[in-house]
Amino acid sequence: MTLRNILLGATMLCAATTPALAFAQDTAPATPAATDDGTETFDDADYGNDIIVTATGRAQRSQDIPIAVNVVGGEQLENSGISDIRGLRQIAPSFQATTGQSTATGVVLRIRGIGTAGDNPGFEPSVGVFVDGVFRARAGLALADLPPIDRVEVLRGPQGTLFGRNTSAGALNIITQKPSFNLGGYAEASYGNLDEIELKAGVTGPVSETLAVRLDGGYHKRDGYIKDVNSDRRFNDLDRWSVRGQALFEKDDVSFRLIADYARTDEQCCGALNTNSGFAQPGTPAFAASAVIQGLAAANGLTGIVTPFNPKDREVAYSPARDLTEKMREWGVSGQLDWDLGGVELTSITAWRDWKATRGMDVDFSGIDRAYRENMPIGMRDFTQEIRLKGTAFDDHVDWLIGGFYLNEKLNYTERTRFGTQGAQYVDAFINALTDAAVPGPTGFQIFQSIPNAPLVGQVLLASNPQLAAAAAQAGVLDTFLTPLPGPQAGQGQVGDRYRVDTEAFALFTHNIIDFNDNVSLTLGLRYNHESKKLDADLQSNLPGCATLQSTRYGLYRQALQGLPSGLGNAIFNLVCNPVVNPEFNGIYRDKRSESKLTGTAKLSVKLDERVMVYGGYDRGYKSGGYNLDRGSFDTAFLGGNGAQASDLEFGNEDVDSFEFGVKTDLSTAFQFNANAFYTELKGYQNLAFEGNNFVVQNFDKVVAQGVELESIIRPAPNLNIMLGYSYIDTEVKDPVAGPDNGLPLTNSPKHVVTGAVTWTPQLSSNVGGLLHVDWRMNSDANTINDPVAVPFTTNDGYTIVNARAGLNFGPDQNYAVEFYVENLFNKYYNITAFPIPEQSASFAVYPAPPRLYGVKLRAKF
Repeated sequence: MTLRNILLGATMLCAATTPALAFAQDTAPATPAATDDGTETFDDADYGNDIIVTATGRAQRSQDIPIAVNVVGGEQLENSGISDIRGLRQIAPSFQATTGQSTATGVVLRIRGIGTAGDNPGFEPSVGVFVDGVFRARAGLALADLPPIDRVEVLRGPQGTLFGRNTSAGALNIITQKPSFNLGGYAEASYGNLDEIELKAGVTGPVSETLAVRLDGGYHKRDGYIKDVNSDRRFNDLDRWSVRGQALFEKDDVSFRLIADYARTDEQCCGALNTNSGFAQPGTPAFAASAVIQGLAAANGLTGIVTPFNPKDREVAYSPARDLTEKMREWGVSGQLDWDLGGVELTSITAWRDWKATRGMDVDFSGIDRAYRENMPIGMRDFTQEIRLKGTAFDDHVDWLIGGFYLNEKLNYTERTRFGTQGAQYVDAFINALTDAAVPGPTGFQIFQSIPNAPLVGQVLLASNPQLAAAAAQAGVLDTFLTPLPGPQAGQGQVGDRYRVDTEAFALFTHNIIDFNDNVSLTLGLRYNHESKKLDADLQSNLPGCATLQSTRYGLYRQALQGLPSGLGNAIFNLVCNPVVNPEFNGIYRDKRSESKLTGTAKLSVKLDERVMVYGGYDRGYKSGGYNLDRGSFDTAFLGGNGAQASDLEFGNEDVDSFEFGVKTDLSTAFQFNANAFYTELKGYQNLAFEGNNFVVQNFDKVVAQGVELESIIRPAPNLNIMLGYSYIDTEVKDPVAGPDNGLPLTNSPKHVVTGAVTWTPQLSSNVGGLLHVDWRMNSDANTINDPVAVPFTTNDGYTIVNARAGLNFGPDQNYAVEFYVENLFNKYYNITAFPIPEQSASFAVYPAPPRLYGVKLRAKF
């Protein structure tokens, strides 16, 4: 998609969407009443169905708050067929959600191009997720199928005052439907291609005049859309179920809502396509690695890498002995108390979350059995407590709020990366291919002697260097050059790298709205954050060949390797002693860190008249530092490092300064238009990059994100809603030591995004109603990885994703419905994200987007 077409589309659409369902009328505010989250709302009849949000800790019209926010109502979610938070990108142009290696730990949420990427449980998100006021510590913990939703608020920009931890890019505030004092229920059944089956049901009603309950449950399965050519397996399937119960007590000035939920998944995720980038340039290490993989796989009657490569086929070649297991179990309990104390309102939210996942991976992403990750358990337990008091003062000219937040989190993670049955063969064959033209003397040699009749590395080193041979003889270590290293046996590698991180955080905050008069308001917020983390790690790896190579007796051997041309010695060392399994780093490590930060907001809003409000101001955000749970972060002494230190795993915090100016308008009951411009500067931006052998954490010196967001809603008739959107977001890394990222945009950050949604709900007869919904998202070009070698294979040219849904509802109350749906209508392919493949020298893989999905849904309610 060209820039011209993007801009033309933006001009035609006029704006980007704030997905509300209707528009303000020229009436005065109504009397507030209690909402499902314990704050107040307004009667929809008096406010023309305006969307009410709680982004400021109070119930306010979205058009009256000086915050850039997309609001997606439950009806809009239902019409769009959005089942989890990734679907919000279709109708919120500045929001993006991607999934890499794992739906449990590899989910990345971005707002305005800012987000934390990486498959590492030690890394925390930049976009905070809150479900019914409860903080979810990782994005993947909120990726399950959504229960019935009242609304979702996508808050753009730093939310460092009210919304807990780690909201340096923004926040998702998800409010679910609460129990009702009127008896009701629903049931849904869907069937689609790839044998998709989805079942949902729920019931709610009163137990007494003061107590209501609700129970919702769902089951969702679908075959995978990525085919393994070496077996009959399919990856990226769905197999999950959940149940959620609620009880609501309301009497006089007291309300208490209790929620308990439980969910499980058992899936094969996530498959990555080898782009065949290694075949691009004969004579390169990448070409050699690809050829070796094909040869070793063919010897077992398998395919090593799928060729020719057509990403639309979504075919991979994996070892049949390895899988992509991803099992998850999650449960939680929360209670929210709202109590009107007479002039002061108290809100208390207490929650306990327990989440566990078990993962497996074929980490060489090929048909050979080089290496794998086996049954890696990840567990996280969170206790959170938030208390807020709010009221008014000075004849209601000051609307004040004060509160506190506490988090106690225990993270446990065991990594098990191990060698497969062809670990030694791959190393020897790759070294043979690398050294054909790099070293004088016999062409091709090995280190483990797993290939018949090929000379050893040590033999070639001695034959080509008489001085080395003499020195080895004098030192009595000739045998080290003439004896192969012990080869890695299947199952060797990490016995178990066990990490535990205990986090304790608390905050005190205040958020105040000062009304100078009916038209001018000043919002002032301040938050004090304190956080401490304690790391305990016990790392144990068993790799005899690597341990032998690093022993004192092999000192001369290592020096000889270092003298090989073009960094070949380092390459050989990393093949034998991959940082992820290097036993040099075995041991017990302990560390702790603590930090305190002030964040806050200051914004002025002015109503020019009843239809137009302008606002502007400053937000200060912050994301805490932490630990990269990967032994690959350590420095090996062999390659010039200072050896393993616990502090090698540590990374610093992220500070954000953001300035914003905007206008919100209700030009008529049929047209709403908002616009804003922003400038955001991040210092210490946390970037987790996979460099082919290991994950490396960088705190970029500075990242700038700036842009313009437009949003519009048009309602030419009561049953026709048109929501349009455009965002221009320019991100840039400004850090001379950031490597290829310096001077470039952040990955997966398109400059131009256009979104739109059209929903038509005609009444066809007294007993029959209709639904026609179409939504789309147009992205401009963007890199999924900034490595210049990868760009030709992994970049996304501009593309458009279109979803559609059509149906009929029947009956006097139209309680029965049938709908036909399609996602990705035009079957557009794009890369979700990309990474360098381990130990395959400038070969890259991509995670593919889903193909066209379609089906039929039946609904009934009472």
